[in-house]
Amino acid sequence: MTKQTIGIDGYNLALPNGTGVATYGFMLANTLRAAGHDVTGVFGVDAGADPDMHEIMFYERLGQVPPTRQLRRKRSRRILRAALRPFHVRGTADVPQAGRVETASLAERLPTFDRLVTSPDLFEVAHRHFRIYGRFLRLRVPSPPQLMHWTYPLPITIEGSANIYTFHDLVPLRLPYTTLDAKQSYRALLAGCIANGQHICTVSEASRADIIAEFQLPPDRITNTYQASPLQIGANNADEDAAIVENVFGLPHRGYFLHFGAIEPKKNIGRLLEAYLSTGSAAPLVMTGSRGWRSEEELKLLVPEDEADTVHGRRMAERVRRLEHLPRALLTRLIRGARAVLFPSIYEGFGLPVLEAMQLGTPVLTSNLGALAEIAGAAALLVDPYDVSAIAEGIRTLDHDAALRARLAASGVEAASRFAIPAYQARLQEMYDRVSS
Repeated sequence: MTKQTIGIDGYNLALPNGTGVATYGFMLANTLRAAGHDVTGVFGVDAGADPDMHEIMFYERLGQVPPTRQLRRKRSRRILRAALRPFHVRGTADVPQAGRVETASLAERLPTFDRLVTSPDLFEVAHRHFRIYGRFLRLRVPSPPQLMHWTYPLPITIEGSANIYTFHDLVPLRLPYTTLDAKQSYRALLAGCIANGQHICTVSEASRADIIAEFQLPPDRITNTYQASPLQIGANNADEDAAIVENVFGLPHRGYFLHFGAIEPKKNIGRLLEAYLSTGSAAPLVMTGSRGWRSEEELKLLVPEDEADTVHGRRMAERVRRLEHLPRALLTRLIRGARAVLFPSIYEGFGLPVLEAMQLGTPVLTSNLGALAEIAGAAALLVDPYDVSAIAEGIRTLDHDAALRARLAASGVEAASRFAIPAYQARLQEMYDRVSS
């Protein structure tokens, strides 16, 4: 392996509740450093004008939203002024990593970088610049990384680097009714990444086929590297897991179903709820994750908590339980203790919850379409995500067939080994070598 300098953007990193793309960036950076590469983090944080304060101000403002309407307006005007410069080249400032700031509390969501550079409002300015002029913003980094791996389609190129863009999926184009993206602008952005970048990366064969078909992209210009999970599995102490889940949530070991992930239209939560409720299962359905756009529509079977927490007049406290975003260590215990993970999503670029459940030896019910079927294969119970009765039948089967659950648990662990860190490193290295040559 030839040691390389590789940039990773901080577009989604260190958000308080994380995102799937943030998890992808976190794992990408850590995997590359473990393989011996030097990794540069490229952020859009205003670290201030005083170099002696860059480290402190960077972490003080990381993920921060201006606290007042006046400050938000001031920032918006600053972004617009920068974006209006027609042939804009932005510079960056290095952020020292001298240990002046205690960062241990950020370790679960912010990877360790060999170098940090930042440019104030970088991502917002780039998006606004692209909307105005249809051009990518050029970023100038002293001693730029050999490769810049953007973890999301972003209208930015680093001068002197080979720019690689990850397209996770084509949800706004394939399921346009499930997102708020301006579809023409979104497609133009992807086309711009293809035109300005040296290579496209994606995370499943299903997504790769969609992207090739949509953009008539030559197959040698796009690589599927899959992805890996940040789970620290360790030794499975079932008794400890059971005790903690029981004490924290009041849930018996293997006595509940679990869905985890953002609540949004493509996750198919409405059909999942209808299917689960129709089974009459005594095992509660636990749902954890942040609410996204149109979550109210997806959760319409559940009456709001201030209206007695009922479904059609029936008390729901023991049937469907909603939890907010959980720390990863606690979520891992919750996954490992579930009777099964239910994830019949309509469309995913990869489907990280399916992989994480399989890694932990928890049976999975998921969609028989696209990337989810590709990732799970024969190691999960596959159902038609549009068929409520099929989902319900799958839940009933998992509820009552202990032998099937044991078989899926064992086959899931084996199937998940395809996405282990060494395999991920090898796929990334093959792509980078091809781009570098």
